[in-house]
Amino acid sequence: MTIVRHDTKARMSRAVIHNGVAYLCGQVAGPDARHGDIAEQTRSMLARVEALLDEVGSDRKHLLSATVYLKDGHDVAAMNEVWDAWVPEGHAPARTCIVAPMPADELKVEITVTCAIIKG
Repeated sequence: MTIVRHDTKARMSRAVIHNGVAYLCGQVAGPDARHGDIAEQTRSMLARVEALLDEVGSDRKHLLSATVYLKDGHDVAAMNEVWDAWVPEGHAPARTCIVAPMPADELKVEITVTCAIIKG
């Protein structure tokens, strides 16, 4: 069984692929959006997810699961508004949303995604 690791560092890989499934590391808003509100951070974070999905040979229609971490539970509705517009209709993954500390004070949201690989 082959395991392929993408952009591996000392603590983590950006993605790990095994048996046609990609496990993406946690994604947060890019530097330009880190001081924005929850909607801006969610859009930035999901754009980064989409770029990584493309890099590993997948897309939004092939999401299997997502775990969303929010710094503040009051941000669920605003995050969901951006999320709902991003996920293609009929292709919602299994999803969990929890409140948790963030890796940096300015961050409001982080996501971990698994997806099916669809191209070479």
